[in-house]
Amino acid sequence: MKVIFLEDVPNVAKAGEAKDVAGGYGRNYLLPKKLAVLADSQAAGLVEAQRKKRAREQAKDEADMKELAKMLEGKEVTFKTKAGAEGKLFGSVTSADISAELEKRHRLVVDKRKVDLAEGIKQTGSYDVPIKLAGDIGATIKVNVLAEEETK
Repeated sequence: MKVIFLEDVPNVAKAGEAKDVAGGYGRNYLLPKKLAVLADSQAAGLVEAQRKKRAREQAKDEADMKELAKMLEGKEVTFKTKAGAEGKLFGSVTSADISAELEKRHRLVVDKRKVDLAEGIKQTGSYDVPIKLAGDIGATIKVNVLAEEETK
């Protein structure tokens, strides 16, 4: 049975591929779950239209990421936290904190998973933190961590 895949099926085929599969597999699994359609000229046109739509969406997303990277580049966020002797923090500044501060101060929404911080910042100082948005698109922001002044 020759089918054209509408979605990626792990270890079988990628979306848009035409492939011969076992009859039972096609009838009982792929077709009912709308993972594939029978291969004919109408289905080929449908798959081609979906591929073009997906390419347009991907190009738009990439353009949005580049725009966000431009806006992020050179931004600076500052944290005032409690610190002990020699600037060692009580706790740490995490990627979630950086993401929240970017949204609060600059109104730029960045997922905390995009902030490329191996582990939390545990020392006062100034840090350059890379943000990986998509593929090779990214930006670098400056994170300043200052000791909070205690009032007695």
